[in-house]
Amino acid sequence: MTVPNSGTGPLHTRICELFGVKYPIVQTGMGYVSDARLTAATTKAGGLGIIAGAMLTYDELVSAIDYVKDRTDQPFGVNLRANQDDIDRRIKLLIRSGVKIASFALAPNQALIGRLKDAGLVVVPSIGARRHAEKVAAWGVDAVVVQGGEGGGHTGAVPTSLLLPQVVDAVDIPVIAAGGYFDGRGLVSALAYGADGIAMGTRFMLTSDSPVSQAVKDVYLSKSVNDTVVTLEIDGVPQRVLRAGTIDQLESSHGPTRMLRAARNAVAFQRLSGTPWSKLIREGLEMRKSHELGWRQVVMAANAPMLYRSALLDGRTDIGVMATGQVVGLIDDIPSSAELVERIMQDAEAVLARLTPAPELDSRVLSTENVKGTTN
Repeated sequence: MTVPNSGTGPLHTRICELFGVKYPIVQTGMGYVSDARLTAATTKAGGLGIIAGAMLTYDELVSAIDYVKDRTDQPFGVNLRANQDDIDRRIKLLIRSGVKIASFALAPNQALIGRLKDAGLVVVPSIGARRHAEKVAAWGVDAVVVQGGEGGGHTGAVPTSLLLPQVVDAVDIPVIAAGGYFDGRGLVSALAYGADGIAMGTRFMLTSDSPVSQAVKDVYLSKSVNDTVVTLEIDGVPQRVLRAGTIDQLESSHGPTRMLRAARNAVAFQRLSGTPWSKLIREGLEMRKSHELGWRQVVMAANAPMLYRSALLDGRTDIGVMATGQVVGLIDDIPSSAELVERIMQDAEAVLARLTPAPELDSRVLSTENVKGTTN
């Protein structure tokens, strides 16, 4: 079976036109995972690759964008954090570099959305509730990624199967479904709900193009759908992660011990990133204000990057934290991004063919019904 190449048919959706991509498949901007190599591989495969720019320094982001542009002329995106101290400089970089899509894990404000759109960028925030989708749609975003509770990292309590139809019915812009997707059946089911495509994080992390080491990937592959937990103990906001590494310690430790560990990790991250303390403090104040966090949550949020980096980049699964969707329990191989995208599209075509009766069968059914009608 060949994957369709034309710009028609049920698998060519509004996001294919909006993003300028071949297939309605998005690789999300996962911190420490969605690097330039993975983004370039996904983009070349016909999906939308997104660089996880929020965890990169400005210079690292420049290099990552150049890397992708050197390897493909297809559109790709960059994930940003709206409250970053140098967000204005990063936006100018995207505009200057010709990046087409700006994605956000937490929605930017209306003024920032307007600036991006005035510059010709497509703005795509991720949301976890119907009211959030309605709000950002009214502010003028071009599409939304809707992540249900099955998804990895920061997540809500409503499953995708319930959240997705709510959002589709509430907004007129393209909706991209996330949380629980890994194959062509999922793509077709999302389209049946009214979505325009799917976004995947865990599935793309478990590809050969991902920067995560094979040893860490093997830990993921060993887990079932019941081996994840939603915890508040990383940054004070619910996150779905693997039940592995330091999670049990975090959840069982008491306040003073937890805060001391968080503070130490925050200091380590500051040294590693070279980010001035004044900038980290400003970002913390902005986070506290915009997301209504307490000081304990702000300190824990500063701790989170080191926990993720330890596991995903350094391979320290014993002390780090590994974000994941529940779909991890359904994944059992490590294909390339190209193989994964092709497989999903082929599977989706097969599902659609199975659900669509052949014309000759329709004729036979009609003939039989006509015969039955004349004999009654």
